[in-house]
Amino acid sequence: MGLKHKKYIYVKRADGGFVKVRVLKSRQEDESKYVVIGPKVIRPPLTAVIVNEEGLPESVKKELYNL
Repeated sequence: MGLKHKKYIYVKRADGGFVKVRVLKSRQEDESKYVVIGPKVIRPPLTAVIVNEEGLPESVKKELYNL
């Protein structure tokens, strides 16, 4: 699955891994805006937008580590 039109971002976890997250722009609420998609990867694609986990809500941070 590609990174189309900035719908997907990669979130950098504290352990050095990255997780693919879908960003729903139609939703205004912070917690339901992010949907965790993929497994933990070591190297994200070169064209990926990378965000630190500190910028996400607490409920989304917990989902990042449940993979």
